[in-house]
Amino acid sequence: MKTVSATEKASVLAALSTTDGSKWTLNAFDSIGPVLGAEALRKAIWSIVLVILAIVIYITIAFRKVSAPVASWKYGLTAIVALVHDVVIPTGVFSVLGHFAGYEVDTLFVTALLVVLGFSVHDTIVVFDRVRENLRNKPDAEAFEETVGKSVGQTFTRSINTSLTTLIALVVLYIFGGSATEHFTLALIIGIAVGTYSSIFIGSTLLVTLEKWQKKKK
Repeated sequence: MKTVSATEKASVLAALSTTDGSKWTLNAFDSIGPVLGAEALRKAIWSIVLVILAIVIYITIAFRKVSAPVASWKYGLTAIVALVHDVVIPTGVFSVLGHFAGYEVDTLFVTALLVVLGFSVHDTIVVFDRVRENLRNKPDAEAFEETVGKSVGQTFTRSINTSLTTLIALVVLYIFGGSATEHFTLALIIGIAVGTYSSIFIGSTLLVTLEKWQKKKK
């Protein structure tokens, strides 16, 4: 995308006047340059960072009574890693599509990422909340990794069903929704699919990994 010069503006007006025989007058002309693009990018990055920070604070407060064997702030840490994964994958896919198919990372794409973050952290919290409940009622001999595995198994069907029904609606919207929502919907499809995977397989796995690292340090 390049800036339209004054000569190019005049030639466009001349071409329009020649086509239908009427005289066209330019009343206003606005140009969106790289300064505005940089400002939009900065705001997009800040919005994503603030959302992730708010999510971590919420998880830390919600799990404040969980102190063993993994501290509450580490639940927030694992959620961050999962969320970063959920942002990086769609962004990478759109970067490739932008190179080969002309896709653009615009404000709708940023909106889609924020929606994906909310959807993904909801799924992650469901798994973590089941871990918290099972920790309260687990037998003394049960290892932490067994408790986490049991929690994932108990929430697996719920996570898959919720994501699958959402993805079905998004695929229909992508096929029949038209070009105006095509890129936005594709970003949601990729993000929600990746977010479901990370909630089940990344967040819980990191919790177990952190717990094992703690044991090694003792």
